[in-house]
Amino acid sequence: MTIETRRLGRTNTDVTILGYGAMELRGQPRAPAITDEDAGRLLGAVLDSGINLIDTSIDYGRSEELIGRCIGHRRDEYFLASKCGCPLDPPAGATPPYPHDYSAGNVRAGVEQSLRRLGTDRLDLVQVHMSPSRAQMEADHTIETLQALRDEGKVRFIGMSGILPNLPDHIAMGVFDVFQIPYSAVQREHEDLITAAAAAGAGTLIRGGAARGAPADDKAWRQGPLGLDPGVGQRRWDSSGIDGLLDGMSRFEFVLRFTLSHPALSSTIVGTSSIGHLRSNVAIAGKGPLPADLYEEAKRRLQPAHA
Repeated sequence: MTIETRRLGRTNTDVTILGYGAMELRGQPRAPAITDEDAGRLLGAVLDSGINLIDTSIDYGRSEELIGRCIGHRRDEYFLASKCGCPLDPPAGATPPYPHDYSAGNVRAGVEQSLRRLGTDRLDLVQVHMSPSRAQMEADHTIETLQALRDEGKVRFIGMSGILPNLPDHIAMGVFDVFQIPYSAVQREHEDLITAAAAAGAGTLIRGGAARGAPADDKAWRQGPLGLDPGVGQRRWDSSGIDGLLDGMSRFEFVLRFTLSHPALSSTIVGTSSIGHLRSNVAIAGKGPLPADLYEEAKRRLQPAHA
């Protein structure tokens, strides 16, 4: 099965509409335990499936090291995205999200550390993590530092992992090649901003595009979309009556294909530590977006909850 590709904005790179999010490789206590051997098999399966976009972060524990060790020898097969502003040594006993530091020294040190851990001489994309304000980045010289790293060849493109309220300002700055933005059927707050980012020439990576698995039978809403209060995602789903439109489709398939239906999407990043789940995600992505009439009706039904 071949996964559809789309252009990642002005990077002029074609990426698969399904990307792999490596957060699940960080291990316990924030994710399922995974051995080095199983991580290697999983990452190999990601590339063998045709996925050519991998998203990681300093914040994701052992993720960068595992990617470098397991598939560093296949580096030319994937577009590699990481993040900056993360603490290099998280406080002992603390749990994410940690306080972030967007100073020139920390941003540069973080990129250099990521390069070493990932076993590569360049990061295709470095995204400013946790959506700091424009004023914060200007005070810390964050963008100038990333531009210098780009000029040195260590970074190819500069991105922002952004959310409201700062995302509109980020887009207006005109310096980001790619935006990573949360979006799903039950989290549509950023829907128009995805369109605005693409209209400005940027690529768009969607996170939470499968609602963190919340509607899936094996999750039963134990997790909800990041950034929403507990229970909000489920209430939006239940009040929409969307189950009546599924016609035999699983809830998870519907949510993932709903995300893929956004016309301004470049790719949606979905993480897993299971090869079985990976294969299921690839099969769903192979079906592509929802039929246009179903997508429009779903948006109509979901709109009251979103509004």
